[in-house]
Amino acid sequence: MNNNELVGRLLSGDRRALARVISKVEREDPETAEIVAQIYGETGSALTVGFTGPPGVGKSSIIAKLIKLYRDEDKRVGVVSVDPSSPFSKGAILGDRIRLSDHFLDPGVFIRSMGSRGHLGGLAGGSRLAALAMEAAGIDVVIYETVGVGQGEVEVASAADTVVLALQPGTGDSVQALKAGVMEIADVFCINKADHPKAKNAASEVRSILEIGHELDPDPWFPPIVMTRGDTGMGVEELKQTIQKHRSYLEESGKLAERRRASLREFVVSWATNRLEKEMHERLDREDTELMERVYDRELDPISASERIFKEA
Repeated sequence: MNNNELVGRLLSGDRRALARVISKVEREDPETAEIVAQIYGETGSALTVGFTGPPGVGKSSIIAKLIKLYRDEDKRVGVVSVDPSSPFSKGAILGDRIRLSDHFLDPGVFIRSMGSRGHLGGLAGGSRLAALAMEAAGIDVVIYETVGVGQGEVEVASAADTVVLALQPGTGDSVQALKAGVMEIADVFCINKADHPKAKNAASEVRSILEIGHELDPDPWFPPIVMTRGDTGMGVEELKQTIQKHRSYLEESGKLAERRRASLREFVVSWATNRLEKEMHERLDREDTELMERVYDRELDPISASERIFKEA
């Protein structure tokens, strides 16, 4: 099947075509650029939500309940689960995704787990292209799910229009998220396991941190805190409504276009930077043994060597 046929089937909503395109993205197939160029004009209308938070907080359980609510409205849902924490296999760890198993056979739901360590474009590169393919295939709601709280997770979640940070009571998650910078990009906070004795304390702690940040940088949108239970679904309807409220706020204030513009700029720069870095490594491995020997022998300093590689790249 040539690219035109593949793209045609993708745009008609064919799940197999979507799976094939995402596989091409994952293995960095040379045809990816041509496919993205053909489908990009058909994207940009989906509701995109980024879910991040520490492992074990219950993100997958919440997402599973959220998917059901969207499916009840006959909306097609795509999930990109990004797991950067597998340095050995360089693949995605699928354990948490078992909680989404209720939706695997639903033709209106498309779930893809991705391991993205080392991929061109960084952590957010492959996942964002996978989401674009989902949008082009007619997906109405795209959910990014990340494992952990760190810079990589901030990258992925930032690709979404609305970022939900899920935290667990009694674990100090909010402090860890604050250190990682995730608190700064979260639009909605979700305290999961609301039946926990320390749930209210966790909500108060988050609110206090947010109030300090709000004083330093006032914004009309003060991130709401929603209490949920992934096991029973309690609070997930409220979470869904809060996500929609944030989307409405972005549209009415003009910040949706502003946020997307900044996000796309960051993506373009990140992709170019990663490609340049990859080419530099390949050049060193292939051609510059002699150059590095001169650096080792103190005949040439590292900065001069870097400048030479950069100019000749």
